[in-house]
Amino acid sequence: MTTSWPPRRTARRPLAPRVAAPGEPVDPARIGRRVVRRRAKGMDAGAVAAALEDARFDARQDSRHEGLAEDVRGPAELAEWERIARLLAAAAPGTVYDPDAGDVVQAELATEAAAAAREAELREAARVAARADELQALREMGTLEQTEPRDGDEAARGSVHVAEQRLSSSSGGGGHPGCSRLRAAPW
Repeated sequence: MTTSWPPRRTARRPLAPRVAAPGEPVDPARIGRRVVRRRAKGMDAGAVAAALEDARFDARQDSRHEGLAEDVRGPAELAEWERIARLLAAAAPGTVYDPDAGDVVQAELATEAAAAAREAELREAARVAARADELQALREMGTLEQTEPRDGDEAARGSVHVAEQRLSSSSGGGGHPGCSRLRAAPW
């Protein structure tokens, strides 16, 4: 009987502290630009020029490998080094790179913040819709009055109320018999 060496660990190691969330797309080009900005912080024009030459050398080396043909991170890093070199060449002598002061970086951060806000709105809308469905099901089972209220139930209750109004106006009747109980709920 053979056993593997080294022996397997029974406990798994925890994940890295910053792993992309399941719904968060991974953008290698953005990662490359951020890496370059971190490395370039505090560099003067001479140090950036040397780093740019290294990036160009790496790009030439990578161009010889078939597996890196579709890589977007390498070209993004090279483009970011070139942008920083142009920025420092136009600045006064002795100026060091500060990513927090750059217009391009601030615009990218604003775009990311706007995207995060849109994502938060979508998550909140999905949460309200799910809670409205849950409240609707509880109402249909007749157990709505026994339900403990949660934060944000007002929005979900409003969503159910709007749906009930649409049903009552389309059916021409008085709506669902439990609708008055939902509106009269103490929370």
